[in-house]
Amino acid sequence: MTLLSVNINKIALIRNSRSGNYPDLICYAKKCIEYGAAGITVHPRPDQRHIRASDIAPLADLVACFPAVEFNIEGNPFAATQGSYPGFVALAEQSRPHQCTLVPDNNAQLTSDHGFNLYQDGDKLLPIIQQLHSYGCRVSLFMEPDCEQITLARQLGADRIELYTGPYAAAYLHNSTEYESTLAAHRVAAAHATSLGLGVNAGHDLNLFNLPAYVSALPALLEVSIGHALTVDALEMGLQHTIQAYIQALAST
Repeated sequence: MTLLSVNINKIALIRNSRSGNYPDLICYAKKCIEYGAAGITVHPRPDQRHIRASDIAPLADLVACFPAVEFNIEGNPFAATQGSYPGFVALAEQSRPHQCTLVPDNNAQLTSDHGFNLYQDGDKLLPIIQQLHSYGCRVSLFMEPDCEQITLARQLGADRIELYTGPYAAAYLHNSTEYESTLAAHRVAAAHATSLGLGVNAGHDLNLFNLPAYVSALPALLEVSIGHALTVDALEMGLQHTIQAYIQALAST
C-alpha cells in the first residue's frame, strides 16, 4: 500500500503569521501520526517562511517516539547558511531524518515547480548524496517523468525518486486532453525506476480527487507527500477525518 506522509509546512506558515507558538507544530504532527499518517514531511527554506531550522530537532525527536513513522526533510541541497538557517545538509546532519528529498528550488519560488536536470546538476549532487548516505539518510530526488534522467538518478546513487505531479494535477483539474498522456508518462517513468531498483514516491498538488487514479496507475508507488490540499480539506472535514480519507483514497485501488 502507498503510504501517506503529511507535509506540515502550511501549519508552520499559519503559526508564523503571529507571535508565539500557535498552532503548536509538534502537537499537530503528533495528531497526524495518531490519526494514521505514516510519515511527517517538512520543507525548510533558507528564508524560513514556514518551517524554521529550530523546528527540525523537536520534530525529529517526536517522530523517533513512533518507530513505524518516518521523518522526511525536503529542500534544496545546495542551500547554504542564511541567518539562523544552517544549510540543508547541516540540518540533515543534525537531525538524521529517515529520508532526504532533494529539490531544485530557490528562494524566489512560491513552491517547487520542476524536477532536477541531472545533466546540469549531477556532478554537484553526487558528493551530497554520498554525504547524506553517511548520515544514514535515504535519498530521494525530485524528478520529472523522464526515463533518461531517472537512469542518471540511479547512477548517482539515489535510493528513490519523487515524481513531480504538478502537471498531472493540473491536467486532471482542467480535464485537459493531456491528462491521459501525462498519466501514461508517469506510469512509464515509475516502471522504469522500479526496474532500476529505485523506489518511487510522488508529490505536489495531489488531493482526494486526483489521487486514486494516480495510485492505480502506479502500483509500485511507495509514498505520497501531501500538505496544501490536506490542510485545506482539514478546515472543512477536521484533521482526523481528512487523514483517514486520504488513507482510504490510497487504499481504494
